[in-house]
Amino acid sequence: MNKKILVIEDDVNIVELIKFNLEANNYIVDVAYHGKEGLMKTYDFMPDLILLDIMMSELDGLGVLNQLRNDDKIKNIPVIIVTAKTSELDKIVGFEIGADDYITKPFSVNELVSRVKAHLRRSDREIDKFTKKVIEYKNFIIDLEKYEVLKDGKIISLSLKEFEVLKLLLENRGKAMTRDQLLDEVWGYDYYGETRTVDVHIRHLRSKLDTDKENSIIHTVRGIGYIIK
Repeated sequence: MNKKILVIEDDVNIVELIKFNLEANNYIVDVAYHGKEGLMKTYDFMPDLILLDIMMSELDGLGVLNQLRNDDKIKNIPVIIVTAKTSELDKIVGFEIGADDYITKPFSVNELVSRVKAHLRRSDREIDKFTKKVIEYKNFIIDLEKYEVLKDGKIISLSLKEFEVLKLLLENRGKAMTRDQLLDEVWGYDYYGETRTVDVHIRHLRSKLDTDKENSIIHTVRGIGYIIK
């Protein structure tokens, strides 16, 4: 079955450009021209991936992303921000809210399509790997089929990328993982040196997993990356 892409963008010309090229690659494409419409179409269309502009009327892209990531029904849909906002701070904010990728305008259509394909392939691989098994660690249970993390029997809500980072660290328990390794394994391609997105996700994981902030289960290995011992 062909994958479904939702484009939430208020520039008609950009929408037409993206839609034409995605459909040429056999994707099913729906569009929304402002944030509120984009949220409504997300529930109706249930896309496999969303391309999201930031600067829109009624509800901006960051507001849309925040609502996406706080609804269990749609929180795991990969979201690629496509925007003219190019500062490092803008990118960090996007990643902190839960973006999976960030592309700045003007962009290469070929690169955009390649990134869409990369995220969809990774989503498919993750779904395929989630057989009926769990990882148990201390007072945590990580259910790889349900995408659930339980601490002392209570569910902790994680984004898909946070779940994948935690899973990878647990699968490599006792081994220090570099930021580049985490980027490659979780995001699936070269992130052009933006390893700060790993730090953002680690910070979010620690805030959700650890009651005692001084004794996090995720340890920093100075100059290298992170480890779960």
